[in-house]
Amino acid sequence: MMIVRDATHNDIPAIAKVHVDTWRTTYRRIVSAEHLANLSYERRANAWYDIFNQASEDGNFTYVAENESGEIVGFANGGAECTGDPIYKGELTAIYIRQSYQRKGCGAQALNQC
Repeated sequence: MMIVRDATHNDIPAIAKVHVDTWRTTYRRIVSAEHLANLSYERRANAWYDIFNQASEDGNFTYVAENESGEIVGFANGGAECTGDPIYKGELTAIYIRQSYQRKGCGAQALNQC
């Protein structure tokens, strides 16, 4: 069973790892191998620290999905709807789920939190 919860600053290293690892598996036939090899957990974590630090200013949200062992296996990120649509209040900007957890309802569960 997956647990989906609000992400915290303490989750950033795990979010960065999921982000980089899923890029490497999902985009391996789309993006050059050199680019994927040069992705960095540290650089991605730094970008996530910036996102978290600005979250209160721009309405940004991030949820993490944890497996039964407490390991973060995915995340969803979004913010306020930016086109002025009167129906939708927010929009999803990223959702990444480890390959071994894809197609098991993890992403749908994360979206239900948004």
